[in-house]
Amino acid sequence: MRFSSNVKPFVLLLIVGIFLLLGYVHYSFFNERLNWVWCEASNRDIPVDEDQRNTRLLYKQPSVLVGRTDVMAVTPWLAPIVWQGTFDPDLVDIIYKSMNLTIATTVFAVGKYVRFLRDFLETAEKYFLVDFNVRYYVFTDRPDNVPSVTMSQGRHLSVIQVPGSNRWQEISARRMEIIQTAIERQISREADYIFCLDVDSKFHARWGAESLGRLVAVIHPELYNQPRDRFSYERRPASTAYIPMVEGDYYYAGAVFGGFVEDVYTLTKVCRKQLEKDARNSIEAAWQEESHLNRYLLYNKPSKLLSPEYLWQDFHGKTKEIKVIRFSGIIKNYAEIRPNV
Repeated sequence: MRFSSNVKPFVLLLIVGIFLLLGYVHYSFFNERLNWVWCEASNRDIPVDEDQRNTRLLYKQPSVLVGRTDVMAVTPWLAPIVWQGTFDPDLVDIIYKSMNLTIATTVFAVGKYVRFLRDFLETAEKYFLVDFNVRYYVFTDRPDNVPSVTMSQGRHLSVIQVPGSNRWQEISARRMEIIQTAIERQISREADYIFCLDVDSKFHARWGAESLGRLVAVIHPELYNQPRDRFSYERRPASTAYIPMVEGDYYYAGAVFGGFVEDVYTLTKVCRKQLEKDARNSIEAAWQEESHLNRYLLYNKPSKLLSPEYLWQDFHGKTKEIKVIRFSGIIKNYAEIRPNV
């Protein structure tokens, strides 16, 4: 067949158009598949099974890439540091809510610290992983003083009695042992993730699924903008929590840590053994379990870090980096609430 000179340009244009259309369809299909697998696997640190691979994720793509240029938003080992403005809350919640997860939350209300429990629980019900399944585990020596707080659907509270102590340092040091035991006996069968939080704190704003990860730590609010030589690590070589002056990434607060239940179990088990070894040698680390937590996380890097938004202090005002305060330690008189100071 022969084409006139007037027809040839139109035929060529049609052929090019068909190839471009096929290329667009091919790209759109595989790009959608890759985006789904990346969101489901890379962004949430969980393997993708075959059923999830074949499920379409329906959400509105963000119009711009969220990010911050005024703070460090990634660690040297490429773990994300979560700040306001570094994630899309709607997208993150859609991804995680589809998994029907349960998050365990441990809190110690020993001695006079039980007075902080009501505010902790009531504000948690308002802001902490709202619309997710949450199981609170309250460790206390005063079970009769645990307040009655209305829980939303899918959220439950368990009270576990533990002994009191005449030394707040001993209460602090025993946390790792108690959490390890609770994971073995109960939590491992009831939850996918776990957060270990301090009771003398309250929630002020959204704390959502952006906080979930394999192993999660929070950067200490007092030291997030300080050089490494200012970190209050345990510096005595005789302690199993020892960190040399030339080592260290961040100083992590003991008031918040979490992750997969199995990863937190390993953390608490190792820290418990180190605490017990120190005790046999009549050594108490500078900041009890927090010192051992920092030692563990130095050599077992967290997969996600939470900015000080997730653990601020009520006696501090906002800084230019802190756009929102999500969780904060309340002002208190330690001489009045601690058995010894």
